[in-house]
Amino acid sequence: MSSPRTGKPARVPTARRELVENELYEHATRLFAERGFAGTSLQDIADALGITRPALYYYVRSKDELLAKLVTEVTDGPLTEIEELISRPGLDAADKLAVIVRVIVVRRATQPARFRLLIRSEAELPAELTDAYDQSRRAVLRTVATVVEEGVRAGLFRPVDSRVAALGVLGMCNWVAWWFRPDGRDGVDAVAEQLTGMALGALQRPEGRALDGGGPAAALAMLRQDLDHLERILDV
Repeated sequence: MSSPRTGKPARVPTARRELVENELYEHATRLFAERGFAGTSLQDIADALGITRPALYYYVRSKDELLAKLVTEVTDGPLTEIEELISRPGLDAADKLAVIVRVIVVRRATQPARFRLLIRSEAELPAELTDAYDQSRRAVLRTVATVVEEGVRAGLFRPVDSRVAALGVLGMCNWVAWWFRPDGRDGVDAVAEQLTGMALGALQRPEGRALDGGGPAAALAMLRQDLDHLERILDV
């Protein structure tokens, strides 16, 4: 995979590189899970990929670099996609929460081994990767909590602790990596749709719409709606 004139690695088209890198991540994830990080060599990964070790160096220079790429792909990938999508105009808090849930559920359902490997390997990550991973997790949590707060202020969501709500939503989404089966009865889209509905159903006000106006009058109206909702639940 080198240039016959220069002996340097040949330039691989972007689409081809992405395909190879994705396959590389899949093989590395499987081997790390089976043999452990220390028990897996770059030669093992090259053999699984069906290329030579020198060719593998075009994509990754060391196991540490490969692990760093895996961690970054699993942690920063969803955050980047979420931030881009929810920044689009015309979305209210409910729309944004639906986007967040779908992005995370689809990624956990389609790349479960990578996420499970990351969770199992947390204690073994180098300090710089641990810091990057923690920062990314906190950024995702802040993003979800901010959306929940936005929904509460707009009257779309019930008054809740935004951080607790965000942790609950993320926990529900992340758990997909452990139980989803692609050959099961429900596909990725169906699961994402159902979990989106569950997240919104847990937070949206019974009326499913924002209150008109603002200030003390709107706040009192919101409280009355909450009391009415509680009375219906308790049947008092």
